[in-house]
Amino acid sequence: MTSFQQPFKPLAQMTLQDWQALGYKSGLEIHQQLLTRRKLFCRCPAGHYRNKTDAQILRHMRPTLSEMGEYDPTALMEFKTKKEIVYLLDGDSVCTYEMDDAPPFEMDDQALDIALEVAMLLKLNLVGELHIARKQYLDGSIPTGFQRTTILGVDGSIPVGERQVGVVQLGLEEDSCRIVSDIGHTVTFRTDRLGMPLIETVTYPELRTPYELKEAGEVIRRLVRSTGKVRTGHGAARQDVNVSIEGGTRVEIKGVPSLKAIPVLAYNEAMRQWNLLRIRDLLLSRGITRNQVKSATIDATQIVAKTRYVPLRHALDRGFRVGAVKLQGFDGILSQQIMPGINFAYEFSERVRVIACLMEQPNILHSDSLERELTYAMWQRIRRSLKADKDDAVVLVWGGEADLACAMKEVVLRANEATMGVPSETRQAHKDGTTGFERLLPGAGRMYPDTDLPPKAITDDRLERIRAGIEPPAYEQARDLKELCVPADCVDTLLRQPALLHLFRQTLDLVDREMAPLLSTIIAQRIKGARRRRNTRDLAPESLAAVLAAVAAGKVNRESLFYLLRELLSPEAPEAARVVERFHAVDADDASVEGWVREMASLVPPWYSGDAGVRQAFLAGSLLKQSQGRLNHEQAQALAKNRLYNEVCHD
Repeated sequence: MTSFQQPFKPLAQMTLQDWQALGYKSGLEIHQQLLTRRKLFCRCPAGHYRNKTDAQILRHMRPTLSEMGEYDPTALMEFKTKKEIVYLLDGDSVCTYEMDDAPPFEMDDQALDIALEVAMLLKLNLVGELHIARKQYLDGSIPTGFQRTTILGVDGSIPVGERQVGVVQLGLEEDSCRIVSDIGHTVTFRTDRLGMPLIETVTYPELRTPYELKEAGEVIRRLVRSTGKVRTGHGAARQDVNVSIEGGTRVEIKGVPSLKAIPVLAYNEAMRQWNLLRIRDLLLSRGITRNQVKSATIDATQIVAKTRYVPLRHALDRGFRVGAVKLQGFDGILSQQIMPGINFAYEFSERVRVIACLMEQPNILHSDSLERELTYAMWQRIRRSLKADKDDAVVLVWGGEADLACAMKEVVLRANEATMGVPSETRQAHKDGTTGFERLLPGAGRMYPDTDLPPKAITDDRLERIRAGIEPPAYEQARDLKELCVPADCVDTLLRQPALLHLFRQTLDLVDREMAPLLSTIIAQRIKGARRRRNTRDLAPESLAAVLAAVAAGKVNRESLFYLLRELLSPEAPEAARVVERFHAVDADDASVEGWVREMASLVPPWYSGDAGVRQAFLAGSLLKQSQGRLNHEQAQALAKNRLYNEVCHD
């Protein structure tokens, strides 16, 4: 069978022209929690993550008709899973509103102000009036079955490389629950995160390569974090990646946890779509028309009753039934690779796992497998019972009676989708860079107006107040910092922590601008690190300027800055001038230096004696530490070399 990876080089070798030849398109949806005191539509505190459980609620979800009298396909799919949804409630962080037992409060003003500030930084056209909508969710992540959401602005832009990429919109909405477990037909959530304010930034599908996707994500992350008004840490920001190639359709990779994971995920999804299109063409060439796969099913439990294949043996011992599905014309298709290390049969396995809730792996067997899990005689009996020809493939699934019936239907449905190419779906991001089925891609039918909250006007006074306190966008600030020769890692730290950037600017106004690289390093590395520890105090710009002035004048060595700042940041530290004086630089002939040299020379390990270079380096490093940087590197090296030379001469 032909290999289906021909257009793909290793990711690092793919050029813009390669991606354009594939017709690659991609966009981002970035969700970012806002740093507010309260949740969006109630008065519960935001950001209180706990594992305390005061009560549990059990619910089942069912779909509702949209305003147009239609069911959303995602809602119908979730309904087929027949999930029991358990919510673990912490009384300190949840109320009756989240359980849909009380109406919503007015939208939190602090959240709205922050969201409007971000919208201005994205150069969006702001709406004059907010209209709250409900977005249907039947996966259980929101107990009400819907999420309240609104749009604040449309048609903005961000710089990516040398060009501008469009931003479709910025939305403000409620966050969902935290998932605890998802086993079989029971999924468990914690509600402490539920209802926290969340902004969603959506770009146009104008990102031309997976690396541009990552770069766009970094631009947006810097921009929102530069406000100092968003949450950081694990789970505070989540990315959804939309990918398509020519002939395919939009596929959403949901909940990508980090920006660095984006390029590999997008690359593998593009490869998957390309291979699915080749499979479609191969099926059409075999005369299998669109959505017209001929199939048959049987109960194969008795045929495989004596199998020694361990997963199937365990299933039979638990009383599960085994079903077999014939897919006409699919011989050799299921074993085709669609992503690195993953073949097409995985698509069937994932549908069975998610929709029929048959989660134990493996959950299917297929006749294209090179492994002989079943005996040849068993396969032949199954094929005869299904009246399968040599060009047909056979898929085996097992489970309880209801789950098995659902699983066999999903196998047939996925086979029919194969004749149409790439199904529109939402996929999970896996750690190895591949993706797995999560649900069908939602349609417009999931949205409908909220009847509990009236429209909310965005007044000019409110916009002017917010605009007056806005700093330039992060990418403009980054450009200014780079012009000052601030190291790249320090630029990122300063933009993510506005308080440190403010200290940098205030101090830079008091010293020579040539000190900017050293100043940024002190703030982004030393002061940031000190703030992680307890018992530290804030440093005034004047104190930091005094330290830099002493360094510029040669009164303090750069080697002593670590020790000097550690003392200066301690709560009991004296005024900056006294600390600077304590760490003043000394000459090599200072009275205290000879004592340091004798003391450190006596501590050189005896096993270094055979290697003069190692002995000298150890002694020089010890002198720097003993002097707390009051000797510089050159002085320490010279003193160590002279000491070792005298020892040799004396011997």
